[in-house]
Amino acid sequence: MTLRRILFWTHLSAGVVAGIVIFIMSVTGVLLAYEKQIMRWGNREFRVENTGQQRLSVTDILANFKNTPTAVTLRSDSAAVEVSLGRDRIVFVNPYTGDPLGESSGLPRFFSQVENVHRWLGVSDANRSTGRAITGACNFAFFILVITGPFIWWPKDWGWANLKKIVIFRRGLGGRAMYWNWHNVLGAWCVIPLLVIVTSGVVMSYPWANNLLYRLTGNEPPAPPQVTAGQQRPRGEGKPHDDTAAPSSVYPLEKVITAAEQISGWRSITVRMPSGRGPLSATADQGDGRPDMRTQFIFDPITGDVRQESFSSYNSGRRLRTWTRFSHTGEAGGFVGETIAALAAAGASLLVFTGITLSIKRLIARRARA
Repeated sequence: MTLRRILFWTHLSAGVVAGIVIFIMSVTGVLLAYEKQIMRWGNREFRVENTGQQRLSVTDILANFKNTPTAVTLRSDSAAVEVSLGRDRIVFVNPYTGDPLGESSGLPRFFSQVENVHRWLGVSDANRSTGRAITGACNFAFFILVITGPFIWWPKDWGWANLKKIVIFRRGLGGRAMYWNWHNVLGAWCVIPLLVIVTSGVVMSYPWANNLLYRLTGNEPPAPPQVTAGQQRPRGEGKPHDDTAAPSSVYPLEKVITAAEQISGWRSITVRMPSGRGPLSATADQGDGRPDMRTQFIFDPITGDVRQESFSSYNSGRRLRTWTRFSHTGEAGGFVGETIAALAAAGASLLVFTGITLSIKRLIARRARA
Protein backbone atom coordinates (compact mmCIF):
# COMPACT_ATOMS: atom_id res chain seq x y z
CA MET A 1 0.00 0.00 0.00
CA THR A 2 1.17 3.52 -0.77
CA LEU A 3 1.63 6.06 2.01
CA ARG A 4 -1.37 8.06 0.80
CA ARG A 5 -3.55 4.96 0.90
CA ILE A 6 -2.38 4.10 4.43
CA LEU A 7 -3.20 7.65 5.54
CA PHE A 8 -6.59 7.44 3.83
CA TRP A 9 -7.61 4.29 5.68
CA THR A 10 -6.27 5.71 8.95
CA HIS A 11 -8.29 8.86 8.33
CA LEU A 12 -11.44 6.95 7.44
CA SER A 13 -11.19 4.57 10.39
CA ALA A 14 -10.63 7.36 12.92
CA GLY A 15 -13.58 9.31 11.51
CA VAL A 16 -15.97 6.35 11.59
CA VAL A 17 -15.02 5.31 15.13
CA ALA A 18 -15.01 8.78 16.72
CA GLY A 19 -17.30 10.68 14.35
CA ILE A 20 -20.41 10.86 16.55
CA VAL A 21 -18.53 12.13 19.62
CA ILE A 22 -16.58 14.61 17.49
CA PHE A 23 -19.89 15.88 16.09
CA ILE A 24 -21.26 16.35 19.63
CA MET A 25 -18.14 18.21 20.77
CA SER A 26 -18.22 20.40 17.65
CA VAL A 27 -21.87 21.41 18.01
CA THR A 28 -21.48 22.16 21.73
CA GLY A 29 -18.28 24.07 20.92
CA VAL A 30 -20.29 26.38 18.66
CA LEU A 31 -22.82 26.99 21.45
CA LEU A 32 -20.07 27.75 23.98
CA ALA A 33 -18.15 30.13 21.70
CA TYR A 34 -20.20 33.21 22.62
CA GLU A 35 -21.15 32.22 26.16
CA LYS A 36 -19.82 35.42 27.73
CA GLN A 37 -21.56 37.70 25.23
CA ILE A 38 -24.86 35.84 25.52
CA MET A 39 -24.70 35.88 29.31
CA ARG A 40 -24.11 39.64 29.34
CA TRP A 41 -26.97 40.22 26.94
CA GLY A 42 -29.32 37.94 28.88
CA ASN A 43 -28.47 39.64 32.19
CA ARG A 44 -28.59 43.21 30.91
CA GLU A 45 -31.67 43.94 33.06
CA PHE A 46 -29.53 43.69 36.20
CA ARG A 47 -27.33 46.66 35.37
CA VAL A 48 -26.93 49.33 38.05
CA GLU A 49 -26.40 53.04 37.50
CA ASN A 50 -23.54 54.70 39.36
CA THR A 51 -25.22 56.81 42.04
CA GLY A 52 -22.00 58.22 43.47
CA GLN A 53 -22.44 56.25 46.68
CA GLN A 54 -19.66 54.23 48.20
CA ARG A 55 -19.78 50.57 47.27
CA LEU A 56 -20.43 48.10 50.03
CA SER A 57 -17.70 45.66 50.90
CA VAL A 58 -17.99 42.14 49.59
CA THR A 59 -18.03 40.95 53.19
CA ASP A 60 -21.24 42.92 53.85
CA ILE A 61 -22.81 41.72 50.59
CA LEU A 62 -22.11 38.05 51.32
CA ALA A 63 -23.36 38.31 54.90
CA ASN A 64 -26.92 37.87 53.59
CA PHE A 65 -26.13 34.58 51.85
CA LYS A 66 -26.71 31.32 53.67
CA ASN A 67 -24.89 29.15 51.15
CA THR A 68 -21.21 29.73 50.60
CA PRO A 69 -20.78 31.18 47.08
CA THR A 70 -18.29 29.60 44.72
CA ALA A 71 -17.24 32.94 43.21
CA VAL A 72 -17.91 36.67 43.33
CA THR A 73 -17.36 39.01 40.37
CA LEU A 74 -16.95 42.80 40.60
CA ARG A 75 -16.90 45.07 37.56
CA SER A 76 -15.26 48.47 37.23
CA ASP A 77 -18.28 50.03 35.52
CA SER A 78 -20.28 49.77 38.77
CA ALA A 79 -22.39 46.95 37.41
CA ALA A 80 -24.18 44.62 39.79
CA VAL A 81 -22.06 42.28 41.88
CA GLU A 82 -22.36 38.73 40.55
CA VAL A 83 -22.51 36.06 43.25
CA SER A 84 -22.16 32.56 41.81
CA LEU A 85 -23.77 29.71 43.70
CA GLY A 86 -22.31 26.78 41.86
CA ARG A 87 -22.16 26.65 38.08
CA ASP A 88 -25.93 26.87 37.61
CA ARG A 89 -26.94 30.01 39.53
CA ILE A 90 -25.86 33.65 39.58
CA VAL A 91 -27.44 36.15 41.98
CA PHE A 92 -27.06 39.86 41.13
CA VAL A 93 -26.70 42.30 44.02
CA ASN A 94 -26.80 46.09 44.11
CA PRO A 95 -23.23 47.11 45.06
CA TYR A 96 -24.44 50.25 46.86
CA THR A 97 -27.38 48.93 48.91
CA GLY A 98 -26.76 45.20 49.07
CA ASP A 99 -30.28 44.51 47.81
CA PRO A 100 -30.70 41.46 45.55
CA LEU A 101 -31.68 42.46 42.01
CA GLY A 102 -32.62 39.04 40.75
CA GLU A 103 -31.24 35.68 39.80
CA SER A 104 -30.08 34.30 36.49
CA SER A 105 -30.58 30.56 36.46
CA GLY A 106 -31.76 29.74 32.94
CA LEU A 107 -28.69 30.74 30.95
CA PRO A 108 -26.09 29.53 33.50
CA ARG A 109 -27.88 26.21 33.77
CA PHE A 110 -28.08 25.90 29.97
CA PHE A 111 -24.39 26.62 29.42
CA SER A 112 -23.46 24.38 32.35
CA GLN A 113 -25.27 21.48 30.70
CA VAL A 114 -23.72 22.26 27.31
CA GLU A 115 -20.25 22.35 28.87
CA ASN A 116 -20.89 19.06 30.66
CA VAL A 117 -21.84 17.45 27.35
CA HIS A 118 -18.82 19.01 25.64
CA ARG A 119 -16.34 17.83 28.25
CA TRP A 120 -17.72 14.44 29.34
CA LEU A 121 -20.87 13.77 27.28
CA GLY A 122 -23.19 14.88 30.08
CA VAL A 123 -22.80 11.71 32.15
CA SER A 124 -23.44 11.62 35.89
CA ASP A 125 -20.75 12.52 38.42
CA ALA A 126 -20.09 8.85 39.13
CA ASN A 127 -19.26 8.19 35.45
CA ARG A 128 -17.51 11.47 34.74
CA SER A 129 -14.05 9.92 34.51
CA THR A 130 -15.35 7.53 31.85
CA GLY A 131 -16.94 10.36 29.89
CA ARG A 132 -13.73 12.38 30.10
CA ALA A 133 -11.74 9.39 28.84
CA ILE A 134 -14.08 8.98 25.84
CA THR A 135 -14.00 12.65 24.83
CA GLY A 136 -10.23 12.74 25.30
CA ALA A 137 -9.73 9.70 23.08
CA CYS A 138 -12.10 11.06 20.42
CA ASN A 139 -10.35 14.43 20.50
CA PHE A 140 -7.06 12.57 19.89
CA ALA A 141 -8.74 10.77 16.97
CA PHE A 142 -9.80 14.19 15.69
CA PHE A 143 -6.16 15.28 15.93
CA ILE A 144 -5.25 12.33 13.68
CA LEU A 145 -8.00 13.32 11.24
CA VAL A 146 -6.77 16.91 11.06
CA ILE A 147 -3.11 16.05 10.42
CA THR A 148 -3.82 13.28 7.90
CA GLY A 149 -6.48 15.19 5.97
CA PRO A 150 -4.17 17.59 4.07
CA PHE A 151 -1.96 14.73 2.88
CA ILE A 152 -5.01 13.00 1.41
CA TRP A 153 -6.77 15.85 -0.39
CA TRP A 154 -3.75 17.99 -1.36
CA PRO A 155 -3.34 17.68 -5.17
CA LYS A 156 -0.11 16.41 -6.67
CA ASP A 157 -0.34 19.19 -9.25
CA TRP A 158 -0.61 22.60 -7.59
CA GLY A 159 -2.16 24.16 -10.65
CA TRP A 160 -5.22 26.32 -10.13
CA ALA A 161 -7.44 23.90 -12.06
CA ASN A 162 -6.80 21.22 -9.43
CA LEU A 163 -6.41 23.51 -6.43
CA LYS A 164 -9.79 25.20 -6.86
CA LYS A 165 -11.48 21.82 -6.54
CA ILE A 166 -10.49 21.67 -2.88
CA VAL A 167 -10.77 25.33 -1.89
CA ILE A 168 -13.94 26.52 -3.68
CA PHE A 169 -17.47 25.15 -3.48
CA ARG A 170 -18.54 23.97 -6.91
CA ARG A 171 -22.05 24.27 -8.27
CA GLY A 172 -23.97 21.67 -10.19
CA LEU A 173 -22.58 18.69 -8.32
CA GLY A 174 -24.67 15.96 -6.79
CA GLY A 175 -24.32 12.77 -4.84
CA ARG A 176 -20.87 11.65 -3.82
CA ALA A 177 -19.11 14.35 -5.86
CA MET A 178 -20.95 17.09 -3.97
CA TYR A 179 -20.14 15.65 -0.53
CA TRP A 180 -16.51 15.10 -1.57
CA ASN A 181 -16.23 18.73 -2.68
CA TRP A 182 -17.80 19.99 0.56
CA HIS A 183 -15.54 17.78 2.66
CA ASN A 184 -12.41 18.99 0.90
CA VAL A 185 -13.34 22.69 0.95
CA LEU A 186 -14.35 22.66 4.61
CA GLY A 187 -11.19 20.79 5.53
CA ALA A 188 -8.97 23.18 3.57
CA TRP A 189 -10.42 26.31 5.18
CA CYS A 190 -10.73 24.93 8.71
CA VAL A 191 -7.52 22.92 9.01
CA ILE A 192 -5.41 25.58 10.77
CA PRO A 193 -7.93 26.67 13.47
CA LEU A 194 -8.97 23.04 13.98
CA LEU A 195 -5.34 22.04 14.45
CA VAL A 196 -5.05 24.66 17.21
CA ILE A 197 -8.30 23.51 18.85
CA VAL A 198 -7.61 19.77 18.81
CA THR A 199 -3.93 20.11 19.78
CA SER A 200 -4.84 22.26 22.78
CA GLY A 201 -7.59 19.74 23.58
CA VAL A 202 -5.03 16.92 23.68
CA VAL A 203 -2.85 18.95 26.05
CA MET A 204 -5.80 19.54 28.38
CA SER A 205 -6.99 15.92 28.17
CA TYR A 206 -3.78 14.02 28.90
CA PRO A 207 -1.23 14.66 31.68
CA TRP A 208 1.56 13.31 29.46
CA ALA A 209 0.76 15.92 26.80
CA ASN A 210 0.58 18.66 29.42
CA ASN A 211 3.93 17.60 30.89
CA LEU A 212 5.45 17.37 27.41
CA LEU A 213 4.50 20.99 26.80
CA TYR A 214 6.50 22.04 29.87
CA ARG A 215 9.47 19.82 29.05
CA LEU A 216 9.67 21.13 25.48
CA THR A 217 10.21 24.60 26.96
CA GLY A 218 12.82 23.34 29.41
CA ASN A 219 10.62 23.59 32.50
CA GLU A 220 9.61 21.06 35.11
CA PRO A 221 5.90 20.11 34.94
CA PRO A 222 3.82 21.22 37.94
CA ALA A 223 2.77 18.69 40.54
CA PRO A 224 -0.85 17.49 40.21
CA PRO A 225 -3.29 19.20 42.60
CA GLN A 226 -3.97 17.34 45.82
CA VAL A 227 -7.52 17.08 47.16
CA THR A 228 -7.67 16.23 50.83
CA ALA A 229 -10.61 14.72 52.64
CA GLY A 230 -13.18 17.18 53.92
CA GLN A 231 -12.40 19.87 51.40
CA GLN A 232 -15.16 21.51 49.44
CA ARG A 233 -15.97 20.16 45.98
CA PRO A 234 -14.29 21.93 43.05
CA ARG A 235 -16.26 24.67 41.37
CA GLY A 236 -18.92 23.34 39.07
CA GLU A 237 -18.97 19.83 40.55
CA GLY A 238 -21.91 18.90 42.75
CA LYS A 239 -24.09 21.22 44.79
CA PRO A 240 -22.90 24.39 46.54
CA HIS A 241 -21.51 23.85 50.00
CA ASP A 242 -24.24 24.63 52.57
CA ASP A 243 -22.77 26.66 55.37
CA THR A 244 -24.38 29.27 57.60
CA ALA A 245 -21.05 30.97 58.27
CA ALA A 246 -20.07 33.59 55.73
CA PRO A 247 -16.73 32.75 54.10
CA SER A 248 -15.48 36.27 54.76
CA SER A 249 -15.43 35.48 58.49
CA VAL A 250 -12.66 32.95 57.86
CA TYR A 251 -10.87 34.24 54.78
CA PRO A 252 -9.72 37.86 54.29
CA LEU A 253 -11.77 38.66 51.21
CA GLU A 254 -11.24 42.40 51.45
CA LYS A 255 -7.47 42.00 51.67
CA VAL A 256 -7.39 40.00 48.45
CA ILE A 257 -9.84 42.32 46.67
CA THR A 258 -7.94 45.44 47.74
CA ALA A 259 -4.75 43.97 46.31
CA ALA A 260 -6.51 43.18 43.03
CA GLU A 261 -7.95 46.69 42.80
CA GLN A 262 -4.43 48.09 42.63
CA ILE A 263 -4.11 46.81 39.06
CA SER A 264 -4.47 49.82 36.78
CA GLY A 265 -7.31 49.60 34.29
CA TRP A 266 -8.93 46.47 35.69
CA ARG A 267 -12.29 45.69 34.14
CA SER A 268 -13.39 42.82 36.33
CA ILE A 269 -12.25 41.06 39.50
CA THR A 270 -13.35 37.50 40.13
CA VAL A 271 -12.83 36.02 43.58
CA ARG A 272 -12.94 32.24 43.80
CA MET A 273 -13.68 30.74 47.18
CA PRO A 274 -11.43 28.01 48.57
CA SER A 275 -12.17 24.54 47.27
CA GLY A 276 -10.41 21.25 46.74
CA ARG A 277 -8.37 22.87 43.97
CA GLY A 278 -6.68 25.64 45.88
CA PRO A 279 -6.83 28.55 48.33
CA LEU A 280 -8.71 31.81 48.21
CA SER A 281 -7.72 33.69 45.06
CA ALA A 282 -8.79 36.62 42.91
CA THR A 283 -8.17 37.38 39.25
CA ALA A 284 -8.01 40.97 37.96
CA ASP A 285 -8.77 41.11 34.25
CA GLN A 286 -7.70 44.16 32.24
CA GLY A 287 -9.06 42.82 28.98
CA ASP A 288 -11.79 40.42 27.98
CA GLY A 289 -10.28 37.03 28.71
CA ARG A 290 -6.79 37.28 27.21
CA PRO A 291 -4.37 35.43 29.50
CA ASP A 292 -1.60 38.05 29.25
CA MET A 293 -3.98 40.71 30.64
CA ARG A 294 -4.91 38.79 33.77
CA THR A 295 -3.23 39.00 37.16
CA GLN A 296 -3.86 36.53 39.95
CA PHE A 297 -3.78 37.21 43.69
CA ILE A 298 -3.52 34.26 46.07
CA PHE A 299 -3.91 34.37 49.84
CA ASP A 300 -1.35 32.35 51.78
CA PRO A 301 -3.02 31.16 55.02
CA ILE A 302 0.35 30.36 56.57
CA THR A 303 2.01 33.76 56.20
CA GLY A 304 -1.16 35.83 55.88
CA ASP A 305 0.23 37.54 52.77
CA VAL A 306 -1.36 37.97 49.36
CA ARG A 307 0.90 36.71 46.58
CA GLN A 308 0.65 38.40 43.17
CA GLU A 309 1.22 36.36 40.02
CA SER A 310 1.24 38.22 36.74
CA PHE A 311 1.42 36.50 33.38
CA SER A 312 4.96 37.81 32.84
CA SER A 313 6.11 36.13 36.06
CA TYR A 314 5.26 32.65 34.74
CA ASN A 315 7.95 30.48 33.25
CA SER A 316 7.76 29.79 29.52
CA GLY A 317 6.05 26.44 30.04
CA ARG A 318 3.25 27.89 32.12
CA ARG A 319 2.78 30.82 29.74
CA LEU A 320 2.46 28.43 26.81
CA ARG A 321 0.07 26.21 28.79
CA THR A 322 -2.08 29.22 29.66
CA TRP A 323 -2.22 30.34 26.02
CA THR A 324 -3.17 26.76 25.13
CA ARG A 325 -6.23 26.89 27.37
CA PHE A 326 -7.47 30.18 25.90
CA SER A 327 -6.59 29.19 22.34
CA HIS A 328 -8.88 26.17 22.63
CA THR A 329 -11.90 28.45 23.15
CA GLY A 330 -10.69 31.24 20.87
CA GLU A 331 -10.59 33.71 23.77
CA ALA A 332 -6.89 34.31 23.15
CA GLY A 333 -7.89 36.28 20.05
CA GLY A 334 -10.79 38.17 21.62
CA PHE A 335 -14.09 38.35 19.74
CA VAL A 336 -12.35 37.65 16.42
CA GLY A 337 -10.68 34.56 17.87
CA GLU A 338 -13.97 33.31 19.31
CA THR A 339 -15.63 33.82 15.93
CA ILE A 340 -12.89 31.83 14.16
CA ALA A 341 -13.24 29.06 16.75
CA ALA A 342 -17.03 29.02 16.30
CA LEU A 343 -16.76 28.83 12.50
CA ALA A 344 -14.14 26.08 12.76
CA ALA A 345 -16.36 24.08 15.14
CA ALA A 346 -19.32 24.51 12.79
CA GLY A 347 -17.10 23.39 9.91
CA ALA A 348 -16.02 20.36 11.95
CA SER A 349 -19.63 19.27 12.45
CA LEU A 350 -20.17 19.46 8.68
CA LEU A 351 -16.91 17.59 8.10
CA VAL A 352 -18.22 14.76 10.26
CA PHE A 353 -21.55 14.75 8.39
CA THR A 354 -19.96 14.71 4.94
CA GLY A 355 -17.28 12.25 6.00
CA ILE A 356 -19.73 9.72 7.40
CA THR A 357 -22.00 10.20 4.37
CA LEU A 358 -19.08 9.48 2.05
CA SER A 359 -18.17 6.39 4.08
CA ILE A 360 -21.72 5.05 3.84
CA LYS A 361 -21.85 5.71 0.10
CA ARG A 362 -18.48 3.97 -0.27
CA LEU A 363 -19.78 0.94 1.62
CA ILE A 364 -22.97 0.80 -0.47
CA ALA A 365 -21.00 1.04 -3.71
CA ARG A 366 -18.62 -1.72 -2.59
CA ARG A 367 -21.50 -4.04 -1.72
CA ALA A 368 -23.16 -3.28 -5.05
CA ARG A 369 -19.98 -4.25 -6.91
CA ALA A 370 -19.70 -7.42 -4.84
